[in-house]
Amino acid sequence: MTEQNPELIAGRYQLVERIGQGGMGRVWRGIDQQLFGRDVAVKEILFPPGMEDGDRAALLRRFTGEARAAVTLSHPGIITIHDVVEHRGAPVIVMELIRGQSLAAAIRSEGRLPVQRVAEIGAAMLGALAEAHRARIVHRDIKPDNVLLTKDRVVLTDFGIAHLADATTKLSHSGIVIGTPHYMPPEQLEGKRPTPANDLWALGATLYHAVEGHPPFEAEGLHALAVAVFTRPHRQPVHAGPLAPVLDALLTKDPAQRVGAAEAAEMLASVLRSFPPRADVPAGHGPGQEPAPESAPTPDPRATSAPAPAPAPAPAPAPDAAAEHLSAPAGPEQAPPTTPSPRTATIVDSGSAAGTQPRPVPDRPTGATGAVPPAEDPVTLGAAAETEHGQRTSARRRGFTRRSAILGAALATLTTGSVLTWTLTHGDDAPRGGRTPGSGSEASSVTVVIGVDAPLSGGLSSMGVGIRNSADLAARTANETRHVPGVNFEIKALDDEADPATGESNAARFVSDEKVLGVVGPLNSGVARTLVAPLARAELVNVSPGNTDPVLTLGPDWAAGSKSRPYSTYFRTTATDVDQGPFAARYLHGEAKKTKLYVIDDASAHGTALTRGFTAEFTKLGGTIVGTERVDPAERAFAGLAERARSSGADAIYFGGYYDTAAPLSQQLKQAGVNVPLMGGDGIFDQQYLTTNPKAEGDLATNIGVPAEESAAGQDFLARYGKAGYPEAAGWYGPYAYDATWTLIEAVKAVVAANGGTLPSNARAKLPQAVARVAFDGVTGRVAFDGNGDTVNRRLTVYRVNDGSWATVTSGPATR
Repeated sequence: MTEQNPELIAGRYQLVERIGQGGMGRVWRGIDQQLFGRDVAVKEILFPPGMEDGDRAALLRRFTGEARAAVTLSHPGIITIHDVVEHRGAPVIVMELIRGQSLAAAIRSEGRLPVQRVAEIGAAMLGALAEAHRARIVHRDIKPDNVLLTKDRVVLTDFGIAHLADATTKLSHSGIVIGTPHYMPPEQLEGKRPTPANDLWALGATLYHAVEGHPPFEAEGLHALAVAVFTRPHRQPVHAGPLAPVLDALLTKDPAQRVGAAEAAEMLASVLRSFPPRADVPAGHGPGQEPAPESAPTPDPRATSAPAPAPAPAPAPAPDAAAEHLSAPAGPEQAPPTTPSPRTATIVDSGSAAGTQPRPVPDRPTGATGAVPPAEDPVTLGAAAETEHGQRTSARRRGFTRRSAILGAALATLTTGSVLTWTLTHGDDAPRGGRTPGSGSEASSVTVVIGVDAPLSGGLSSMGVGIRNSADLAARTANETRHVPGVNFEIKALDDEADPATGESNAARFVSDEKVLGVVGPLNSGVARTLVAPLARAELVNVSPGNTDPVLTLGPDWAAGSKSRPYSTYFRTTATDVDQGPFAARYLHGEAKKTKLYVIDDASAHGTALTRGFTAEFTKLGGTIVGTERVDPAERAFAGLAERARSSGADAIYFGGYYDTAAPLSQQLKQAGVNVPLMGGDGIFDQQYLTTNPKAEGDLATNIGVPAEESAAGQDFLARYGKAGYPEAAGWYGPYAYDATWTLIEAVKAVVAANGGTLPSNARAKLPQAVARVAFDGVTGRVAFDGNGDTVNRRLTVYRVNDGSWATVTSGPATR
């Protein structure tokens, strides 16, 4: 077919003009002579040169079959396919002609697009993809060239090379890869069978390109690009604002951990709720229709970060004849090009999102005074939800506990209202955020901001507020004593709502604030899994007072004996789950004189970590494990298990898991005549365990740390905390948050001293090394860190239920 000699295709489609061409196709504007001269887009599939006849025939059958399957799709966000025919041995797809422009053209003309506009485009694309995936069609080539924008539609095109999810036909030795590498996930580059997760990665890469002005991965040559996609995290977005967590979730390397379409849609909806309504502007509006620059109720802090020199941009991928090829020109561009802002320099982080759980959940005990939602309140996300091991379990809500696994975790509410920058006011004349009169806050002082990430609302807020207040007390104390001459400390506290996605959004806000040199928190290990990696990529040091997941410091293979530190910027002032099981074993065998144990866990990462450590230590001490069992965390009937435990002759039960399973288990064991104590970890150390279990008397639990009242330094902290006038209690983690904050203060002091008494411009990058060398006597004991970032002062406490309350039995070091 040529423009000089246009042909009539299938006896009815008259070609008028060529409107696009790429590596896989040539697109023409045509006229359907049998339907009153209707304009159509005609795409001629181009076979690679030199293809063998057998491969050519197989590819023809494949394209034709898949295109015909796509004809069944009916959705305003999917290009309508009118016909699929064969012409001179090649497939030809006849589609509706879209009058607009491609997303690629919009990016080229406008530069990076506003966050709200990109979120609107993404939401529309997700609706279209969901329709295709329901029909078992995987697009496989989502990219800006294949997204068409009209005044009132966002349209996905080029389903002609889509791959049916259940297709068995594959290209043979020709080795052809269908798709565009800049937007292809690792599994697609590797040649694995396509799944809907492929399209979600490509969606993330497309939206990233739209909001940042360049793809998430760029390199010279296909090999270098593939290496980057396989081995490196995507470049941290600096203009995406509240859209950043969505991009990170979509660009998760492991498809099994990648966010699903429904959750991504809800995340995008949350992003859009953070912007003022734009009812008069359709989602896919073209250039020139943009209203006044949109903004959230508070400015996007990412846009205010100090620019770093930008690398020379890599060449953009060549447009394929898959989108503009289908779109008639929309008229001259009216919006001037926007030059993308230089991005903030980052470091490559070995612990990228690939190894993280995308939706871990709150994991803290509320304690007797915490506000806890009733355990029976249902929270469901479909019929079932994932456990930390990816195993299916019923979607029953666990109460907000230290290790609570809220099955089907709530998605982030990424509105500006969910981010609380907290300041203390003690009277009209008191400055904010740790600054006090006469504290060295004169104009000549340098202000260093310490971020605090904690749950300041919701069921865990009693502990989160205690963390925030304790961090503020440390900053106030440093300012009052002029601990670091010339430096004034302020606290910037953000509410993570105990939600991982919100914590990830908070990380972006901390990173974008150049005055933030370190972050205290978060409380939850689930939040830490999403917050730590972006902080590490920005070289922003993080000291937690509460995370106990061993993976954060020892790597994902720690249980198999292979330890590796994922994040050189991450430290914690509390012990971990590695210590709880052995500590409990030593207490039961050495002090309680128990020799025969029945061991049960709930299959969660927390539960199995506890029972693994417990079993190894208990048998090493000479004890006997007379039975082991694993239970469904949603199970509430344990008659059979109780009988087996009774028959075993066990003189104690050890349970790895959470209170909402442990409570009915303990009750039914005692009802069956198993009158021995049940002992668990901090997952059962919760008031709800007592209120829901009338047979709890005599049961035991370990908790990480030591009560502040047991040391003179702790008592002094509590006295100063009370004198400061905070309305909320410091809580269990307040002392550890105070020491975490003081760790950052000491590190700043060391960096200032090493720089001749002034704060260097690269202080943020120097802080992690300074924290690693910190050593001082804090309110919780000796504060220092080992080579993995864990505290060297690992202490735990055993509690027993006495008269319906948790009472301290003994405290001691994690190892002997």
